[in-house]
This record gives sequence, C-alpha cells and structure tokens, in this order.
Amino acid sequence: MDKLLIRGGRQLNGTVTVSGAKNAALPELCATLLTPEPVKLLNVPRLQDVATMRKLLGHMGVQTQTHGERGGMSFSAAGPITPEAPYELVKTMRASVLVLGPLLARFGHARVSLPGGCAIGSRPVDQHIKGLTAMGAEIAVEHGYMVAKLAAGRTRLKGARIATDMVTVTGTENFMMAAVLAEGETILENAAQEPEIPDLAEMLIQMGARIEGHGTSRIVIQGVDALHGCTHRVVADRIEAGTFLCAVAAAGGDVVVQHARIEHLEAVVEKLRDAGVTVTKVPDGIRVQSGGAAQLKAQHFRTTEYPGFPTDMQAQFMALNTVAKGSSLVTETIFENRFMHVNELVRLGANIQIDGKVAMVEGVRVLSGATVMATDMRASASLVIAGLVAEGETLVDRIYHLDRGYDQMETKLRGLGADIERVKS
Repeated sequence: MDKLLIRGGRQLNGTVTVSGAKNAALPELCATLLTPEPVKLLNVPRLQDVATMRKLLGHMGVQTQTHGERGGMSFSAAGPITPEAPYELVKTMRASVLVLGPLLARFGHARVSLPGGCAIGSRPVDQHIKGLTAMGAEIAVEHGYMVAKLAAGRTRLKGARIATDMVTVTGTENFMMAAVLAEGETILENAAQEPEIPDLAEMLIQMGARIEGHGTSRIVIQGVDALHGCTHRVVADRIEAGTFLCAVAAAGGDVVVQHARIEHLEAVVEKLRDAGVTVTKVPDGIRVQSGGAAQLKAQHFRTTEYPGFPTDMQAQFMALNTVAKGSSLVTETIFENRFMHVNELVRLGANIQIDGKVAMVEGVRVLSGATVMATDMRASASLVIAGLVAEGETLVDRIYHLDRGYDQMETKLRGLGADIERVKS
C-alpha cells in the first residue's frame, strides 16, 4: 500500500484546479445504460471508484473509451447488455447500487450485489427497494444480491409518488434515472438537493428526459419512451474544493481554487469566515487567504443534509479546529461511525474527546508529526491537512482510501508549495 510522507510547516500559495465531482460522475456513468446511443462525459475525475464503475459497466457489455482531452470518456450501451453487477466488482463501492434503476428502466430486470464501501456507517438500500417497488418492480434479496424484475403484466416501470423515510442522495438519483423511462409521472418528495442531483438531471434532460424541480425537495419527472445520446461536463467537486479551502486555512497562504463554485459551499465558507479566513468569489473559482493556525478561531458545527454543513467536510474542518484557538463542538448527524479519524488526530497531538455523536475539540498550539492510518476517504484528507501543519514528518498509511475520492491530491498540494510525496510500499 502506498503512503504519503508530509513535512509540515509550509504555507500554500498559487492556483489549484478542482477535478470533476466523484459523486456526480458515478451516477452519470450509470446513466449511460439508459440509451443505446453514444454518451460522452467530460471532466471525469481519475479516481479508483470511477475505474471500478467503468470496469463494472464493461462487465455488463458497455463499450467505454478514454479520450485525449482531460477527463473525456465515451460510452456505448448499444450491444448486448448483461444486467448483472457481481459482488467481486462492487464490494468496495457503495455507489454500485446506482445501476439498479437504469437497468430496470431499460431492460426490465437486474441482479445487483448489495454494495460494500468504506466503513463510515450503515447506508441501507431499503429506501431504493421501497421506491422502485412503488414503480412496479418486484425485488427480492437473495444470497447477497438484489434480484429485480418488472411485476407480472408490465412492460415498463410506472410513474409513482415516492416519499422516502429519509433524505437519500443515491436513492434520489436511482429513482430519477428509473423514472425518466417509466410510464407516466413520477413525483419524488423529500428528494436530496445536493448539487450533484441537478447535475445528473441536466445530463438526463440533454438526453431527452422531462424533469422539473431538480435542486429542490420535490422533483417531478414525466416518463418518455426513449432517451438519446449527449455530451455532458461533470460538475466540479465541491468536497475536493472544500478540502483545499480547509488546507489553506490551516496551513496559511493565498490560493485560488479554480472551477470551485462558492454557492455549493456556503455552509463551509461561512464557518471559514467566522474562523478568521478570507474567502472570496473570483472568476471561475474561489480565493482563500489565511494567516494560518495562529490566527484561527475554533468553530462549532453540525452536519446535516444539503444545504447544511456536509458530512463529507466534517473530518477536514475538525482537523482545522484542532489547531484553532478555543474549543469547539462537532456534531455528526449523518453517519454513526464517522469519528474514526479522531484517534489518528490524537496521535498527532490533537485534544479531542468523543461523547456519542459529539466530538469536543480543544485547540492546541502545535501538532507533532507521527505515523497515522487512514480509515476512510474523508478521514484521509483530514490527516493530510493535519500533516501540513504538524511539526516534523507525518506518514499517512492506507491512502488507497484517499485515491478513491481525490484526483492526485499530493501532486496538487506540491504545486502549492507543500512538502509532500507518495511513498511506494
């Protein structure tokens, strides 16, 4: 396993370009199953999860091709398609459940392994099953697989009103992709509002879908008989952008984060400004200026669904809080196991206590470099940020988690002046 070696104490300056969003690219790759016509995606990030999804689509029979321009990929689901997602290909990636809706919508049946992924907590698929069943599917869980087919007498899914028990991003995406080819109208109540949802909707609209309300809690879809191909650019990754904002805030410096959209990060930006960081919108990006840890003020925050503070930014902002002046309470409401990075931050000298869903952080003057182990994707990023401000050397192990969600992070940080390198095992 590769590791990252970080020698802390350097400010970050310059310009960094944010890649396409993993959480937009994965459902959009799945959406290519909805049409036999070619689909071209631009700005697709070079990540392990994307490679896994592409391999899964190839296993089904989708022809894929990478283009010379950065992040360009073409997909064709015109040939014979095997609507099965085997455990061997999806065990490391929860987003694999997103093939279920498109396969049911276009082919009328599917066999999809229950997803695996990182160990941050339970993300049950029961909401997916409930919603697709309302649309006329019959789904049984057999030997670790969801086996789905259309109900007797049906030739396609039917429109339905779906109100999930909780806000679910992948559920909203699955229902939206299933509904575009369903018969009649589908109404999604309590829909997720994350920016990746309207980005997927805009792609589907380019393919001929009829969707309204995307980006709100109520999405209305009128089913059509068929979709056609399109060219779509994946939206910039707001979590990667937020991670760089936190890194500059903690380490100090002056950086322009290109392609980042400040309107996608309002909750994070507000907390950064309260912490004493200057964050401004610039043409095609965000500029962040910070005097470093010595000038930071600790901030309380609570994770919640978009547009609230994102759970995917909790670990990174906590790393900032560890060296900020004062104490802070960090409340995690989305995933029950998302404090696993705390023990590793403590190894670096952080002062953190956990009480259930709340972490109590007391800022310290300085962190001290040590060997730490990444436990999930965002935990990895928090340890990198901590390493950037720690005295001495920090070695972050098990960074395959980082590679699942960040496109060449160490290269981008090195371009800003960080002393960071990948160490091969």
